[in-house]
Amino acid sequence: MRPLGIYIHVPFCVRKCGYCDFLSMPSGKEGMDDYIFALIEEIKGYGEKYKCEGSEYEVKSVYIGGGTPSLLLPDAVGRVMDSLHETFAFANDKGVEVTLESNPGTVTMASLNGYVKCGINRLSIGLQSANDNELKTLGRIHDSAAFFKAFDMAVDAGFENINVDIMTAIPGQTLNSLENTLKTVTGLGCTHISAYSLILEEGTPFYEKYSSKEGLPDEDEEREMYHFTVSYLERRGYLRYEISNFSLPGYESRHNTAYWERDDYIGFGLGASSLIKDTRYKNTAIMKEYIMSPLSRDIFSEQITLSGRDRMAEYMFLGLRMSRGVSEDGFKKEFLTGIDGIYKNELDALKRDGLILRDSGRIKLTEKGIDYGNYVFSRFL
Repeated sequence: MRPLGIYIHVPFCVRKCGYCDFLSMPSGKEGMDDYIFALIEEIKGYGEKYKCEGSEYEVKSVYIGGGTPSLLLPDAVGRVMDSLHETFAFANDKGVEVTLESNPGTVTMASLNGYVKCGINRLSIGLQSANDNELKTLGRIHDSAAFFKAFDMAVDAGFENINVDIMTAIPGQTLNSLENTLKTVTGLGCTHISAYSLILEEGTPFYEKYSSKEGLPDEDEEREMYHFTVSYLERRGYLRYEISNFSLPGYESRHNTAYWERDDYIGFGLGASSLIKDTRYKNTAIMKEYIMSPLSRDIFSEQITLSGRDRMAEYMFLGLRMSRGVSEDGFKKEFLTGIDGIYKNELDALKRDGLILRDSGRIKLTEKGIDYGNYVFSRFL
């Protein structure tokens, strides 16, 4: 059976942060109820939509993201999980990673206990910063005290696998304030940390406010913050297994790793993306269209069948994001040709510039290569 990842998009938030360009909107009970009904209908009818049957696949991971999925009551999450179990074959229960994203201030002891009963075994908490002034700058709905409360409740509810999201290059952030955030998170003993640099996305309030870059750390400071984060976390036992992701040994995100390894995955919900048998799909981002007809092929805003060259490019730039890099043998097995037959000029140039290294049949980014990752990835497009 083919391994399968499942992504569930929950687009509702208390309010949208100034830097966020994710597909999200304010929550409302009636709209959320209609959405869950449509979501379950889409899940149960997926075979008709993607031209594949449940018996072909074995689910290895489920990721409920957003938005703020922790705005959903456990009953709603439970109904979604039930529909998945009714539709798909799941791997051994202990072998399936089921993640739910949450924000401090949106969870209670009762809701967390309910999520555990629904089969959620990995919680992701959106902290971003342990410094209240930085949280205020970002427009987050919580303060650091709310995060501590949420984390303690998650542990009490029985979560043993907890990711914490943090952000670097925040307006006004310094190495000292970043160190405080890192010290706070590692001191709690979370198993996984995602550390992303703030990106000014066009169309967001932050893009307009900081378009001149005034008030933001400059490029050198941003790189210094990244390297400081890597060094700090590695000294405390968190291994960087992907450019922005760190974990204690054995706690790497199985779901996200499947994305980087190009395993098949199905995304359910508004704007969700899928990769099935080298065809990429994307659902409509228009709520009315989705609610009215979640099974219609007309809700696909994109449907692209990848060429062989497209697949090779994805294999390279996704694989290079991971610390273990790209396997030359794996490339040959996947595409029936040696990697130098396709990318020799690119690889030679990148190696000459000190951006990659080739060692024991693997191709990896150097530290300099990570700093210039977007350039490296562009060489394979």
